Amino acid sequence: MNQGYKVKTDIFEGPLDLLLHLIKQYEIDIYDIPMTEITHQYMQFINQMKNIQLDIASEYLVMAATLLSIKSKMLLPKKEIDSEDEYTEDPREELIERLIEYRKYKEIANQLKDKELEENTIYTRAPIDFKNILNKPQVTKGNVSIYDMLSALETVYLRKEWNQPLDTKINRSEISVKESMTHIKEYIKDKNKRVKFSELFQIPKKIYIITTFLAILELMKQNEVACKQDEQFSEIYINLLEETS
Repeated sequence: MNQGYKVKTDIFEGPLDLLLHLIKQYEIDIYDIPMTEITHQYMQFINQMKNIQLDIASEYLVMAATLLSIKSKMLLPKKEIDSEDEYTEDPREELIERLIEYRKYKEIANQLKDKELEENTIYTRAPIDFKNILNKPQVTKGNVSIYDMLSALETVYLRKEWNQPLDTKINRSEISVKESMTHIKEYIKDKNKRVKFSELFQIPKKIYIITTFLAILELMKQNEVACKQDEQFSEIYINLLEETS
């Protein structure tokens, strides 16, 4: 595939954020992490990132190696303990401490973000007409994480009808991410400004899937669309945000 489509994006927050996402998604006890399962799920996400040619930061690969190392240690036969009071080190201990610490900082960051949004709604100047401002929607990327979108993309790849031979050939030149962004916005606008995530992937060709996905990420980054999900594992909807200028 054309290497020009390889993209580095700042939407990803880091490997600890991915691990917390997996722990929440699969309802795992953070104090008793099943290393085989969490490592398998983590590697699946890494492979998905590679599959769509997103540039993977080295810290993700370091964490992958760490998880594999911990998993290996957990599989080793345990030594017999002579004394009941003797402490046996848990290979997961350091990782668990890092995750708990990261979760605390993330919760504090979210609280500060909410506080900032609250403060931005307080005005001390003389009363003026805010009707036009209040009618504009709040700019937000929605409640869907990049990892939720990667899971949805995996579902797109697994469509049964795409595994069957096509009756017709698609003789269309490849489009750029920028062109795809324009197409997506026009399509959502025609559909009353709200469409299903899966609805945007109409052409069963890998390069089109990748380009469309990268275009959605870029539109989110530019606050032109918001992705929302009513509940875990449910359909993701993409809303077109109004112009704020």
